[in-house]
Amino acid sequence: MTQTDYTAWINRSEVSHDRISHNLVKRIAATLSEPCPAPGDALPQLWHWAFFQEPVPEAGLGVDGHPATGGFLPPAGKRNRMWAGSRLEFLSPLKVEAQVSRRSTILNIEEKHGRTGSLLFVTVKHDYVQDGRSVLIEEQDIVYREPTPPKLTNTQVAPAATWQEIVQPSPTLLFRYSAVTFNGHRIHYDWPYVTEQEGYPGLVVHGPLIATLNLGAFQRANPHARVRRFSFRGVRPLIGPATFELGGRVTAAGVAQVWATADAGMAQLGEVEFAVQA
Repeated sequence: MTQTDYTAWINRSEVSHDRISHNLVKRIAATLSEPCPAPGDALPQLWHWAFFQEPVPEAGLGVDGHPATGGFLPPAGKRNRMWAGSRLEFLSPLKVEAQVSRRSTILNIEEKHGRTGSLLFVTVKHDYVQDGRSVLIEEQDIVYREPTPPKLTNTQVAPAATWQEIVQPSPTLLFRYSAVTFNGHRIHYDWPYVTEQEGYPGLVVHGPLIATLNLGAFQRANPHARVRRFSFRGVRPLIGPATFELGGRVTAAGVAQVWATADAGMAQLGEVEFAVQA
């Protein structure tokens, strides 16, 4: 099978700018049922995913609702896009109403062929700069897969948890999270598309939403912890509106394991590195 040469996309960069608008922060807070920070306050971690979303006209979208590839990101044909995971380092808080720039760089592109067809893995680094210095560094893993039946079960059992929270991902929650993050991916809100075209039994819960809820559960259970790094990877999809469980435990000094799981098994795994504040 012929491999595409993606050399021209490696190290490709683009810079975007945004203001951490208090109006949008209020909408994120309402979506997540969280207190809203005031202008000048620290933006809660992972809320930055609602910003730096380029408003692509509908004519520039693919069938799945994502912006068509072949610009900054490499061409992926008719493969479906998924957010596979991220690794984040929090250097300083982003501030509400601050002007922030983000430099995005493609670090790696790898194409693999397996039993489910061709998979294209793309790793993008995002460097967020506020007041002339880096405050957040993120590596995001994107995977494009050929249209095949999704893997909906996982046999991995969650370990014993120190803290647990139950989440019911209602269609309203999924729609509002899509709205505040300007995410047009139809698997999260378009029932006929997700069930008839992509083969899921219902609306898919956003991977970054699960990660945001998971990190929030950690912070509620560990109020004196200052998160320094957070990483997560998707294991299988979660389908709404069935409830799922967030859980976690401290595994070593300054390290915690977090996860999301439901009746069909583990769905997302993450690790938190933190310092304890006096």
